[in-house]
Amino acid sequence: MARQITSNSGDVLSRQALNRALLERQLLLRRSTLPMSKAIEHLVGLQAQTPHTWYVGLWTRLDGFRPEHVADLLNKRKVVRTALMRSTIHLVTARDCRTLRPLVQSVIERSTNGNFGRNLAGLNIHELVAAGRALVEERPRTFGELGKLLAERWPDRDAASLAQAIRARVSLVQVPPRGIWGSSGPAAHTSAEAWLGRPLDPAPSLEKMILRYLAAFGPATVKDMQSWSGLTRLGEVTERLRPRLATFRDEHGTELFDLSDAPRPDPDTPAPPRFLYDYDNLLLSHFDRTRVISDKYHQQGFTMDGPMPSIVLVNGFTNGNWKITRQRGTATLTIHPFARLSRKDTAALTQEGAGLLAFAAAGASSHEIRFIPAR
Repeated sequence: MARQITSNSGDVLSRQALNRALLERQLLLRRSTLPMSKAIEHLVGLQAQTPHTWYVGLWTRLDGFRPEHVADLLNKRKVVRTALMRSTIHLVTARDCRTLRPLVQSVIERSTNGNFGRNLAGLNIHELVAAGRALVEERPRTFGELGKLLAERWPDRDAASLAQAIRARVSLVQVPPRGIWGSSGPAAHTSAEAWLGRPLDPAPSLEKMILRYLAAFGPATVKDMQSWSGLTRLGEVTERLRPRLATFRDEHGTELFDLSDAPRPDPDTPAPPRFLYDYDNLLLSHFDRTRVISDKYHQQGFTMDGPMPSIVLVNGFTNGNWKITRQRGTATLTIHPFARLSRKDTAALTQEGAGLLAFAAAGASSHEIRFIPAR
């Protein structure tokens, strides 16, 4: 049962309390009945640089989710996959694409300059961007194709760097069939303006973006907000918002900000097992990730900077990883817990895993679930 804590910076929220608040807002305490577009906007998008694994993120959050529902939105240009927070590909609604991209433009440019800036020194960037925009709006292009065409005009420049300069300065979206469940296609891009038929928002609100972050990920520190977005100097934004926000402290005394009316469930609220996809927002959207990342996770040798496994949540925290393999018509879900499971947790994971197999391996002739004993 949810409870509300009054705005008082003396109130301390435990790790468990932060965990349950995050799970509630990430639609992971119970599957939501929100319409697809509203759910995606509530989450402020899903990280989606892989073509299909993020579908599991929606399946694990939404009641009755069917992959064709979001695939239809992609085909109808109601949602898009585009570079946004932390300069990574996110699935967002068309409206959020137009609003969020201008707000994180500096993040994407900074990332690109750090990796490719040396190869672009001395170029007339405005001329390059105009040429690149014309090419992707003529028809969708892969980065390889785009770089090759730009290198015909700037033959002394690295083709990949030229293409990345366009990615940084033109709001590119990946067009279907890329990202469509059950389909495949090259990562071809055009501009958001051309794809959506509307310009980007000329005056988006950074304050509104931070309020939406809190609604989806709070309570949170300024460092958490900056880690999620890639932006800096957000302390200035939270100070402007402070009169509208509730404030708390974590167990280390660090100040947390939150919406005054946001749900903060009782820390003892049961958390059902959940299967997360690689790069799930739940794992990547805070500076202090201990509210969901367990010590057992790090003991497996995983890092937050390298390739990430698909994670199992047990009692709200990372306590295993999973994968599905297919052989001779049989799809096998292998679950590797990081610590010994109780019989109750094993049974709950088996039931949830059966649902995952029915979703992700619907075409298999048979399904199996294997547990690897914890080491």
